[in-house]
Amino acid sequence: MQLSMPRFDKSQVLVVGDVMLDRYWHGGTSRISPEAPVPVVKVGQVEDRAGGAGNVALNIAALGAGASIISVVGDDEAGEALASRLGAAGIHTDFQISKDKPTITKLRVISRHQQLIRMDFEESFAEADSADFAAKAEKLLPMMGAVILSDYAKGSLQNTQALIEAAHKVNVPVLVDPKGTDFTRYRGATLLTPNLHEFEAVVGCCEHESDLVTKGTELMLDLDLEALLVTRGEHGMTLLRPNQPELHLPARAREVFDVTGAGDTVISVLASALAAGEELPKAVALANLAASIVVAKLGTATISGPELRRAIQTEQGSERGVMTEEQLLIALEDARAHGEKVVFTNGCFDIIHAGHVGYLEDTRALGDRLVVAINSDASVKRLKGEARPINPVDRRMAVLSGLESVDWVVSFEDDTPERLLELIKPEVLVKGGDYTEDQVVGWEIVKAYGGEVKVLSFFDNCSTTAIVEKIRDQD
Repeated sequence: MQLSMPRFDKSQVLVVGDVMLDRYWHGGTSRISPEAPVPVVKVGQVEDRAGGAGNVALNIAALGAGASIISVVGDDEAGEALASRLGAAGIHTDFQISKDKPTITKLRVISRHQQLIRMDFEESFAEADSADFAAKAEKLLPMMGAVILSDYAKGSLQNTQALIEAAHKVNVPVLVDPKGTDFTRYRGATLLTPNLHEFEAVVGCCEHESDLVTKGTELMLDLDLEALLVTRGEHGMTLLRPNQPELHLPARAREVFDVTGAGDTVISVLASALAAGEELPKAVALANLAASIVVAKLGTATISGPELRRAIQTEQGSERGVMTEEQLLIALEDARAHGEKVVFTNGCFDIIHAGHVGYLEDTRALGDRLVVAINSDASVKRLKGEARPINPVDRRMAVLSGLESVDWVVSFEDDTPERLLELIKPEVLVKGGDYTEDQVVGWEIVKAYGGEVKVLSFFDNCSTTAIVEKIRDQD
């Protein structure tokens, strides 16, 4: 599947749910307490991070998208710390204050990169503590591209149906990170993202892939969901949609240090990508890639936009470049298995100029993958004369493979690409220049199996021959 960086700067996402403060005390240990057989930690650093729905909002902001959060906190220092940290990240916060319950706080004592103890300060919130959520959401929803209900079973999300209905009124998709075994609370949501343990707690054990698909489909129909994404740890993710084949994405993490907050990252990238206009399968693939990065970090963490961009470039780089015919056929089989349209063009491409660059960009826009086939040195000599090519085939291929619009480059020894066309069978054959369709070499081959033939114009005043002649005149 071809991935690209979404326009996260165009996204606005609203997060509603349980916010908490993750507090870390870091320090060294050099002795055992005389009072009890426990280590003494000399605290040298205090670190506060927003957790729960707060971490979801931070993930959204770190991607470069706009984030707003509605939640409930106590009238205390921890609540103020949360508001301060989220506000510093550019997140719009709208907190309802509980007068009789504390801000949910999880205190972890860390020494030598080991967690020694965790202490939780919390009381479950009542319906009155979140009574204003729907009204607050209705004010923000017209500006949003997606809504996340981040449920940590702390009591903030008492009336999920009111939030879902409010979002539906303005056609904003609702993504839910569920908790507990009562998924009926999320009826009518656009997408649920349970992990496998949460999913099986509701539908029962899934011993086989077919069980997961069958039970997931039944759950979607029962709850009137548009999609269901089951996250499966080391087994990746499975996306289910009514009347469509399941999409399974394998886990990509090479090293796993801490899975804390990985679910937050998944739903944050999903919602931000959807709000940016991405289709659901690509949004899921981006979320899967982001999860592989965040689990390699310690503690509740976020993934930044530049990190995700680099990961996408690395991912795509492993699938692009100069290839042999055998390698290309394997890559094409995988591309078509993901429903991608293959576009093909060919030429000598001796000296790459602006006309070539613009032409290849326009050609790539006609599909999902662009194959550029170039004549070998011997083939160019036969076509252009003994003085050509100026650049040998390996250099010409290297330059072409470096263009963003080009996926794969392959060379051919024949005078025409007809043998390659028979082998590759591209969905679209493109030629640049002043031709009619029936003058394009190989057009009969492509038309015979139902493909398209397109003719595009080169940029004006751009010609390799003209460039070569001008250089020679300079001499």
